[in-house]
Amino acid sequence: MAGGESNMGEIETEPIRPKVTDAKGILKQNREFLDFFWDIAKPEQEIRLQAIENLVQYLKNSEKEDELRYTLKRLVEGLAATRETARPGFSLALAQVLQVFEDVPLQSVLDQIKEKHDPQKVKKKLVRNAAFGNFFGVLSLSQSGRLTKEPRVVLESVQLLQSLAQFREHLKDLPRKTMVDILSETPEAVFEEVLLGALKSDLSSAFSTPEQLHLLLVAIQRFPGVLKPKKLKNLLGASSVVTADNIPKLVEVLKTAAKSVKKDRTMPPVGLDLLKVALKENSFDLFWKEAVINGLLKDQLGPSSYMCYRLLGSALPLLSFSQLKCVLGGEVMKHYGEHVVTAQLPDRFKFAPEMESYVDSFLEGCPDPEKQFAVMVAFSSLTNQGYPVVPSYWKVVRHLQLPVLLRYVDWLKDMFSNPQLDTCMDFSTKRQQQNQEKGDRTQHCVFRLRKWIVPRLISIVDNPLVKKEEDLVMDIARFIFFHAFFKVVKSNPVIPETESSLAVPLDEQTRSVIANSFFGLLQHLNHLPLMGDSPEVAALNERHVQGVTADGTLWIFCIVQYASVLLSQSKHVQAARPFSKEQREAWDRMLQSVEALHKKAKKSQNMETAAFQQLFLLVGIHLFKTPEESVELINDLQNCLENAQEKKSKKKKATASSEESEEPQWVEVMVEILLTLLSQPSRLMRQVSKTVFGRMCPHVTQRALQIILDVLDPEKDEEESGVVVTDQKDSRKQKKEKKPADNEEEEGEGSDSSEEDSDSSDEDDDGGGGEEDEDDEEKEKVNENFRLELMKVLQGKNALDTGGAESDEEELDDDTMMELDQNISALFSEQKKRIQAKKDEKENMRKEKVLVRDFKIKVLDLIEVFLSKQAESPLVFGIIEPLLGIIEGSMGSESSQQEQDFLRKTADIFRNQLCKTKRYCRNVSDRKDELHELMERLLTRAQKQADSSVSLYYFSAALYLVRVLKGNASDTPAATPAGKSKKQKKVEAETSPTDQSMCVGSLDKERVAALFQAALTDFMTRRKSSLSGAMFIDLFIRFPILCVQLLESAVRYITEGVRQHQQGQACALVQKALQMREVRQSMTDTEWTELIGRAVGQVTACLKTVTGFKVKVDQEKVIQCLELTRFLIRTAQQQKLAVSVTELGPVLESLSQLEGFRKSGHVDDTYWNVMKLLGFSKPKKEKVKKPAAEEQQTAPKKKKKGFLPETKKRKNRKKVLVEEGKPSEPGQGADWEGKQGKNNKNKNKRKQAEAGMGESNWPAKKGKFQSGNKPKNKKGKQQRGGAE
Repeated sequence: MAGGESNMGEIETEPIRPKVTDAKGILKQNREFLDFFWDIAKPEQEIRLQAIENLVQYLKNSEKEDELRYTLKRLVEGLAATRETARPGFSLALAQVLQVFEDVPLQSVLDQIKEKHDPQKVKKKLVRNAAFGNFFGVLSLSQSGRLTKEPRVVLESVQLLQSLAQFREHLKDLPRKTMVDILSETPEAVFEEVLLGALKSDLSSAFSTPEQLHLLLVAIQRFPGVLKPKKLKNLLGASSVVTADNIPKLVEVLKTAAKSVKKDRTMPPVGLDLLKVALKENSFDLFWKEAVINGLLKDQLGPSSYMCYRLLGSALPLLSFSQLKCVLGGEVMKHYGEHVVTAQLPDRFKFAPEMESYVDSFLEGCPDPEKQFAVMVAFSSLTNQGYPVVPSYWKVVRHLQLPVLLRYVDWLKDMFSNPQLDTCMDFSTKRQQQNQEKGDRTQHCVFRLRKWIVPRLISIVDNPLVKKEEDLVMDIARFIFFHAFFKVVKSNPVIPETESSLAVPLDEQTRSVIANSFFGLLQHLNHLPLMGDSPEVAALNERHVQGVTADGTLWIFCIVQYASVLLSQSKHVQAARPFSKEQREAWDRMLQSVEALHKKAKKSQNMETAAFQQLFLLVGIHLFKTPEESVELINDLQNCLENAQEKKSKKKKATASSEESEEPQWVEVMVEILLTLLSQPSRLMRQVSKTVFGRMCPHVTQRALQIILDVLDPEKDEEESGVVVTDQKDSRKQKKEKKPADNEEEEGEGSDSSEEDSDSSDEDDDGGGGEEDEDDEEKEKVNENFRLELMKVLQGKNALDTGGAESDEEELDDDTMMELDQNISALFSEQKKRIQAKKDEKENMRKEKVLVRDFKIKVLDLIEVFLSKQAESPLVFGIIEPLLGIIEGSMGSESSQQEQDFLRKTADIFRNQLCKTKRYCRNVSDRKDELHELMERLLTRAQKQADSSVSLYYFSAALYLVRVLKGNASDTPAATPAGKSKKQKKVEAETSPTDQSMCVGSLDKERVAALFQAALTDFMTRRKSSLSGAMFIDLFIRFPILCVQLLESAVRYITEGVRQHQQGQACALVQKALQMREVRQSMTDTEWTELIGRAVGQVTACLKTVTGFKVKVDQEKVIQCLELTRFLIRTAQQQKLAVSVTELGPVLESLSQLEGFRKSGHVDDTYWNVMKLLGFSKPKKEKVKKPAAEEQQTAPKKKKKGFLPETKKRKNRKKVLVEEGKPSEPGQGADWEGKQGKNNKNKNKRKQAEAGMGESNWPAKKGKFQSGNKPKNKKGKQQRGGAE
């Protein structure tokens, strides 16, 4: 076929070939038709499917029998293709063709398959391909959907598949699987009349292999009327499959099946079908107990155990309620729990995700609530020393029906109050049993169980996919809050939590865990969307309303109301940590303030009111955990609220100015309170602080903002880093920075701080090296002091050698030696304690720095919120320098990962929230002098930086101020008259495009131009300037009004730049400026012509200074000059300016003669682009061919590699070749000899030693390869490859 196709290609290229025969009829086919078969054999699945579809459509449209016959023949041949990816394509194509063209008899196709791919007739190396050809042929017949309509073909197909069993090493169990597929589609009558006799041997030996057993099980389920118990008795010797006698055979088959899917990690089909048959025969209990538990599970091998787990998961939807209870409480479940615990080690296979998928699918499709509840309780009761093996956050809970969910929550609460460990399937691993300490094991298990139950309840609230109601959420929140902070004294129907007393009292450790979990629940409630299916709820959810109930009440307010009820029922409940009188008064004041704010919010919605209400509730609920700090915060909040209300009253307006100077405003106190809340490691505190600050942003003053900025000031941080605050009322800022060290254990999920082990985190930004020097000096001082003390001890007992003559003869008695040992031991012990104390002090300082840095990262959230909410406020200008100070201080120091995160976040806020924002302060006329001074300071700092990246931030801030001062033309009322339409405005914008770009606004153009002129001079005249050309290009693009002022200086620096780099950057600046339309429109024609002329002269003078291209900077300078030159020449030519460019020609011609000119292709291309504009053309390179004789002489020199000694050179072989008259050709013999000589060296020596062959026998072997047989074989191999 391959040869025919190649002939077809020759016919297309050379149409007149009368001597070529067309025995197979291929020449009659067109190229489009033949391409289908090539595409079918390609590895890409999409191409194969498209080719099959196109082939079927083509055959439908053509209706030619010869094309159909050729298609069938070509597809049958492709079934045994050498390429594995081609076989499925040909098989699917054949199935599609047979399905569409039903007039094609399947018998003829099957005969063609047998004849073409007969394993007895093909060569030995093609037997594997022939076996695959038969298999894919039967598979295509089965997939055509017509096989069951022709019983005889069904029988022959099954027999053919049976004959392929001898090729199991190649086909694996594919034939058996295909037989099962055929059986599943065969009618019962056809099976009984045709296939039963053919499959009798396979069915009789069903217990031999998993494939044969699977075939029997499928037949029993598919044809129960045929394979009746009497028939099974004749085949198997028993009327059923699962019997006591057959259990050992079934176990062995299942073990084999489990090992066969070890790599696939799937459930073998024979296992699931055997489970179904056992249920059908009412022998499931026997199968599960004997075959699974006593058979597979006791095998203690991984594949067998995993098969037991898969049988357990697969059986869940098939079992009755009683069978489900039996299975879930058996040994398989316990064994699975042990696997989950031991598989937590790394590099262990974990079956838990697969079991979760089984349970998930079962709960999703199970309508029976009893079964759902039984499965959830069973898996929740599988515990390891009291702790369930399933995770507390289990996704399968989302499929529980609402009644089942309520029942499950009640079960969890009951297990918390009265832990029934005897109902749990508890186990311990071998290591746990060995390490188990003597003591009360029950208390330990109860603690672990309760530690799991509380997060499971919270996960039900947190999971948005769980269908729940507000009553259930509130019930869970009340339960967790009650047991975290209260005890039951007496039952009360008003408080449901008091009706069930705790069988095992809660200890302080458990209460601490529950309290931390409760505040985590508050975090989830703060982001909880509304629940319900009403249109109102859906509308509110689209607006992302969170943290409230359906009636608009805050979830935290509901919990505070519940806490108030508990505090009022002192006869029935008691707080775990009772309130003092002061704390109770603070709680009552908090409730009164919240109630007043709640009533006020009903009358009119106010952001300030909502902020105060949320803060009061949050601080009030924290009274149960940190009462001392919360009392002070509540007092401060109360004062803030009163001051805010007094400020709004008309009576206080007259005295407001005098009070502002004496007492801090309420906003400032609120900011301090928020900073105090941020100092606590709690995500809830951080989120609420951001929310509240966002609502009070319109009221923030300069002093309030400065309080936040003082926290971020690195200089103040260095000054106060060593201060230990003892008075909490002394300074609130100091307290904020020191509190994290005391509250480190707050809320497990709340702290984002991390402790770094690197020494760099222990160093300040500016004094890292100084600290190391101080440590070394201190260490030397300590060593010297210790040495002196040791010498005193030794001298006191005369144990020190003083160099006297009699010192060697003196010896100390035993008592003196014992006393000396005690003194030395005490001295070393004291020294060790001093060293450890210093290490602990250093570690504490490091931890404190980490906590302070984490606190500052949180404070940055407030800056980010303020910039996003109040970008148009003039207070934004006061944030610029503090943020730049942080960036400057953190950029140059070797910092930890936390320091890098702090720097990255600061830079991101400065760049995106400040410099790139589209909103900025519009009215700055009263602040323009202040802003100009700020701009001057920023540009001065930018020039003094050592790091160019830091200088970029300062320069960007200066550009931001230019934009603010300049403003837009639309900002002024005169620019947009009221009577103009949008169309008129658009026309005006088109006719005067430079109005906005060239407007001045509040910008002092001369002063700002002088500032940037000084910066440009610094960049062009200083060798190590931190500024860059990209900064000034950005300036020119964004503000053309300043570009015009700086253009003359840029032209001058083309030749006056201090280095080549600056001269090249000057060229780039001039080119960018001249390309701007605003610059051109700001000049007259005469000024423009003079400017172009001066630029041409400067570029010419600059190019004259070029002496070579030795370094890269020279090339970059020349490239920039040439690009500017090209722009100038083109501009002069297009605009017909009176500019002379005659001097450029000689200068450019001399440039090409310099050394290294042609090393850079970029330079060469740019150079000739300029020369073409001057009328020069690039000379073409002539290729000079070497004479043939010279090529032959140089060829051997190219092939010669390395140097060999004379004894290693193959001179004898060449001599023999010359004597025989058969010189080796360069392309054949020599090449082959060079490639194969090294491999055959030892082989040739061995043959010579054994057979006594001399050197005269070598040419015959070499001539054998020169005879041309090898190329013929290669050609034949290529033709066979083409056939594929």
